[in-house]
Amino acid sequence: MSTLATTVNGLQLPNPFVIASGPPGTNANVIGKAFDEGWGAVICKTVSLDASKVTNVQPRYARLRSRESNEIYGWENIELISDRPFETWLDEFKQVKDKYPDGVLIASIMEEFNKDAWQEIVGRCEEAGVDALELNMSCPHGLPERQMGAAMGENPAILEEVCGWVMEVAKLPVWVKMTPNVTHIEDPTRASLRAGCNGIAAINTIRSVLGVDLETLRPEPTVEGYTTPGGYSCQAVMPIALRMCMEIAIVIRDEFPGRTLSGIGGIETGRDAAQFLLLGCDTVQVCTGVMKRGYRCVQPMKEQLLEFMAQHQFETLEDFKGHSLQYFTTHADLVVKQAEARAAKKAEHDKKKMIQADADWDGDDFVDQSDALARG
Repeated sequence: MSTLATTVNGLQLPNPFVIASGPPGTNANVIGKAFDEGWGAVICKTVSLDASKVTNVQPRYARLRSRESNEIYGWENIELISDRPFETWLDEFKQVKDKYPDGVLIASIMEEFNKDAWQEIVGRCEEAGVDALELNMSCPHGLPERQMGAAMGENPAILEEVCGWVMEVAKLPVWVKMTPNVTHIEDPTRASLRAGCNGIAAINTIRSVLGVDLETLRPEPTVEGYTTPGGYSCQAVMPIALRMCMEIAIVIRDEFPGRTLSGIGGIETGRDAAQFLLLGCDTVQVCTGVMKRGYRCVQPMKEQLLEFMAQHQFETLEDFKGHSLQYFTTHADLVVKQAEARAAKKAEHDKKKMIQADADWDGDDFVDQSDALARG
């Protein structure tokens, strides 16, 4: 019988579905709701030592809908990291772990380019009882001017240095959340893993402008008539996320065996999740999907993933993790493969047409050759 249970970096998860850092993990109450509904793990909304620098605005979301069905397929946010005091978060980490001792709770953390701050937040979160850490090196808006988030994640040299600071003191598994707003995501991936981090999470949102209101002529979301580029998520980003996860998974497979990958980007069904797992992910994260459908969406996702596994007779996630990576190659190689296939097909066709004498018959293809002569 198939099972969704998995162990990732020593963390025992009942299933690979993880609440991604964001509004669905914004306080102890909603984190508890996620555990009650059966999520495999929860990553809290990103925290920092000094929440006073965080001031959110309203509205902060904009959405794209299908013209035919009105379904939301694109979502932009200009939301910042948590505005709640760090001390409050430490108390709530303890509360959550007291109530859900078996629940895997991961702290998403972000700081400025300051070694002492990074090492302090790591130590204090670990003392509060979290199970792992995710370094937010990828938030595309709001705090890059402070050299936080994507401002670090876009620079492999800085990223490697900061990850090195973290790994000097971290006692728990550490994932690094990648920004997609780079040319080659393999470069920051290698930097993070060279520094000793245990895994990669990808991708965060894509820097975007959702659109312009043709009545008001103002870009969206509009705050007092103005806006700022935000982060794009939802179903529309899934092809980009799949491509980047594939590239990261190949780096891990070939250069850093044993490290892990948590896939993010447009996942709303179990079949979506299966695609990320086939491309080398160990877990999958969901944020916008929860904001659209609620925490209970994990139940049908688990059922759909199990149905996929039963269809292919996979018993564990490990049975098919990364299976589809073998089918990626270069365009030049595709040209060669197709030419070879066409040549082989033509040769077989010619062989069947050329049977003239008794010596031409081949026992391995006897029935096909008989059919060819009957059609001739």
